[in-house]
This record gives sequence, structure tokens and C-alpha cells, in this order.
Amino acid sequence: YYNWMKKCQFGMALAYAIAPTTLITVLPVGWIFYTDGSLSAEVFLTTIILSMSIVGPLIAAMGFVDNLAKVGTIVGSVDEILLKAEQDHGTQPAQLGKPDIALDHVSFGYAQDKEILHNISLTIPAGSLTALVGPSGSGKSTIAKLIAGFWDVTEGRITLGGMEESCIPLEQLYDQVAFVSQDNYLFDDTIRENIRMGRVNATDQEVEQVAKAAGCDGFIRQLEHGYGTRVGGGGAHLSGGERQRIAIARAMLKNAPVVILDEATAYIDPENEAVVQRAVAKLVEGKTVIVIAHRLSTITGADQIVVVKDGNIEAQGRHEELLRHCPLYTDLWQAHMGVKEGETV
Repeated sequence: YYNWMKKCQFGMALAYAIAPTTLITVLPVGWIFYTDGSLSAEVFLTTIILSMSIVGPLIAAMGFVDNLAKVGTIVGSVDEILLKAEQDHGTQPAQLGKPDIALDHVSFGYAQDKEILHNISLTIPAGSLTALVGPSGSGKSTIAKLIAGFWDVTEGRITLGGMEESCIPLEQLYDQVAFVSQDNYLFDDTIRENIRMGRVNATDQEVEQVAKAAGCDGFIRQLEHGYGTRVGGGGAHLSGGERQRIAIARAMLKNAPVVILDEATAYIDPENEAVVQRAVAKLVEGKTVIVIAHRLSTITGADQIVVVKDGNIEAQGRHEELLRHCPLYTDLWQAHMGVKEGETV
């Protein structure tokens, strides 16, 4: 929007200022022609009237310039996406072992001139719970999305089940990971079909069973059309907490060996948080789990906690170890506990 306004604002302001001033030229030039005898009084008067009435259509026509500038910006953004290089992961299915994950000297940036992650190395054993913590913008979500295969690393490599992710076909890679973020997207379809996207060949009974396990069967049945209720574009007809529970149900139905939770309970109201926590516990049972957490009290029992700062791993270990040896984690913990005490009061 800023770029669009920057391109057209000066020209549009100038045009809107000049367009209504038609009489500045019509009157003096018309008077010269009239006194010279080449323009009759009737034609001169008609010209004055027409020049004043043409301002409205001119301004309306200039409004299309505004729309053209908007279209140019949007098309440019779409074109930039379409011209990006495709991810090339091959087509031959890979033989995967246990769902352990390793990042080996990984560097990455969304733009070529700005690196987000710097030489990250991390091992996540199969069946373990790993929590990523750190200040906002430190690169936690980027690490999670790289593991999920949303982008390819700029340098280094990521392995899953003993295979480098760049050698795993994307369809197979996506089948291995269930990603539940704090801003999950729901399609403008029924609740049943949005849950079924976790596994498209699931039966209606399986969809309803997983909805019960995720704690969303109750509110779904209270809707006018139950599981057949359309959620609107992006899930607009549902609250944030309801969308989140449907996303968790979808991930449970997928039953992937790797589960990534990016603040999965961020929009859950206190009344339903216990229900969702139980649903998440069922979702991650026996899986390799990566949790991005701001509420540190929820991940104190993690097998390992990785502290990320400015695209680097500041420290890693268990909760008690980090409290003793990592000042940044201690500061985050104290800030979190201070907020909790304030909320309690």
C-alpha cells in the first residue's frame, strides 16, 4: 500500500488540484478570440458552461488511474511469487527411518540480502519433545517452517528419518509433518471437509471421532448445520479458539510422525484451554514434537529447550540447566512468571 501511494500520490494530488481550474485557460483565451471576432458570444458562453461541466467526468476518469496503480502493485507481487524458483525434491519415494531430525549448519533468509538464521546446528531425537523459545523475531518459526519443508535452506542441510529433506518428495515430506500454528487457515467449506483435509480418505465417523478427541464436537453440534456448517473465507464465521480446535482436529486426523506446534493454544479462551491441552496431549503422543512457546511454564518438562536469539542458538538443555547457565532464558522465565503473577492478582 505504501509503495502504491508513493507512486501515484503526487501525480493524483496535482491532477485533482489542476482539473477543476478549466476557466484559467478558457476565459482569457476565449476572450481573445471573442474580441478578435473569431468567436461569437453564444459559442463563448457555451464553451464556458461545457468547460465547467467536464470536471466531473475528468475526475472520474482519473479515478481509474488510481485503480490501475493498485492493479500494477498487486500484479507485481503475484508475479514476484510466480517467478520464484520451484522446490525440486525429486519424485522417487524415500526410505525413511525413525522420525529424528537434524539441522546441520543451516543458514536461511527469505530475501537474498537478509539472512534470518546463521549456521544453525540442532539434533531432535525421534519421540522427543523439543521446545523453541526466545524473543519475538529471533527465528523460532523460521526453524519450524524449514523443518516442515515450506522452504529450502540456503546453506547446510536438514535431515528427517536419516534422509536429507531435499531428497524427499514434497508430498511425502508433507505427509510426515503436522503443523499447527497460531494462525491456521480454514477454507470456505464445511467444518467436516476442513477437518478431513488432514486425511482426505477419512470417513465421516473418523472425522467426528477426532473432533470429539480435539474437544470441538460440542460446539460444532450446536451450530445450525452441525458438521455441514460452512466456515466462511479463512474461517471467518468461527471464533479464533474454534478455528484453532478444528486445526488441531485436522492434525490429529493426519496422524503424522512429526508434530510442530507454533503457539497452538494462543487463541484459546481459559474455559476451553484445559480441553485443548488434553487434545494436544493426545495429538503428540508417541510423536517427535517441536513446540514454539512464549508461555514457558507449559514446556518446563520438555526433553530439550532450545533458546534462539537473532537467528543463532544461544543455549540448549533442560529447564533447570538453562535457569542456571543461560541469562537470556532466566530473563524470559522471570518475565513470564511476573506476568502470570500479575494475571493472578
